[in-house]
Amino acid sequence: MKAKTLESYSMGIGDRFGHQGRAQLQAMLQARAEGIEVVPVWNKSFREHSIIGTKPSDVRTEADEAVAALGWNAGYYVDADHINFKNVEPFIACSDFFTLDVAEEIGRPASPDAAEAFIRSCRDFLGTLKIAGIERPIVISEKTLQAAAAKYLLAVQKAGEIYRYLVSRKGEGQFITEVSMDETDQPQTPVELLLILAAVAREGIPAQTIAPKFTGRFNKGVDYVGNLEQFEKEFNEDLAVIAFAVKEFGLPANLKLSVHSGSDKFSIYPPIRRAIRRFGAGLHLKTAGTTWLEELIGLAEAGGHGLQIAKEVYAKAFENRQEFCAPYATVIDIDPAELPPIDEVNRWDGPQFAAALRHDPACPRYNPHFRQLLHVGYKAAAQMGRRFTDALEQFEDQIAPHVTANLLERHIRPVFGGR
Repeated sequence: MKAKTLESYSMGIGDRFGHQGRAQLQAMLQARAEGIEVVPVWNKSFREHSIIGTKPSDVRTEADEAVAALGWNAGYYVDADHINFKNVEPFIACSDFFTLDVAEEIGRPASPDAAEAFIRSCRDFLGTLKIAGIERPIVISEKTLQAAAAKYLLAVQKAGEIYRYLVSRKGEGQFITEVSMDETDQPQTPVELLLILAAVAREGIPAQTIAPKFTGRFNKGVDYVGNLEQFEKEFNEDLAVIAFAVKEFGLPANLKLSVHSGSDKFSIYPPIRRAIRRFGAGLHLKTAGTTWLEELIGLAEAGGHGLQIAKEVYAKAFENRQEFCAPYATVIDIDPAELPPIDEVNRWDGPQFAAALRHDPACPRYNPHFRQLLHVGYKAAAQMGRRFTDALEQFEDQIAPHVTANLLERHIRPVFGGR
């Protein structure tokens, strides 16, 4: 059986309630008609399944049905998003893309013997190392190797264990592997990323995407917050390191960066686009499109019952904001004083609600605090059960165009278009 090889450009398209597969894929079809080849990766985490009451096989069903309905004849994937040994089992049969989340092991030291073996294998890099695409030579000392082993080696070893378990269940080459290293306090330096990739290669993990930590804030559903010049420098250096590591360590030729929480980071899209053009590199833009919020916008603009459902979701999210925000505390910045009171929102018409929620910083009604709360407040909709999903079906004609246009116009074209 032919090994799975992830295409150059791919986009993670989460769909929490599983109703927008066709609308999402329509964006990919329209992009293809414009000469932009991007493949969809439907992703949903164990946490989201647990909150909503769905199961991993539901995502596979949604993806397969959308592909069949629209006649999509290119690659597509179903991502077991942020899995580890505790939660991988339900994803194995239905997923063909696995994001290995080893955050718990980052910062925990590997065994002394393993650390010494790793350090010994990297001693050829001691001194100064010139990598094409990085302005200054990087310096690697014995202390550098020791620090990288102490911080990252155990995490990569754990990723190797999960990868080998998946091979035993699914077969070698029958799934895409992503290694996630973004759950750490500080962005990795080029040296750290190089040594992480060295460890990935030593573990025999054929990683096709790697998700490092980038500088700045990647809050849910809103724009990037940080130094754009520094981000662009880091992103270019990461691409240079990957190109070097592919040749040096024999990693897959299509290894590419994965940008987590990549949705709506509009200000970094131009630097990303410039960088992938410069290096001729691929890209995985993960969890792009904020589909769930486009559903709320469509419901609000539908008016009547749709608007009422959207208002109820906000009221419940507002009342339970501490509970709903807690799991996402590191990736949101919500000022409670900036959240509109429930009684005020209840007086809004559909266009007012939509304008407050839609990510358009030029609009005076746009409220990023309102948007972030609703982004993480999907549990409020989940608790409504069929009342919410029935509304999605009732107002599909109003919702679907929002989903498609958001992906195509705000994500695909700015990042991948115009090559």
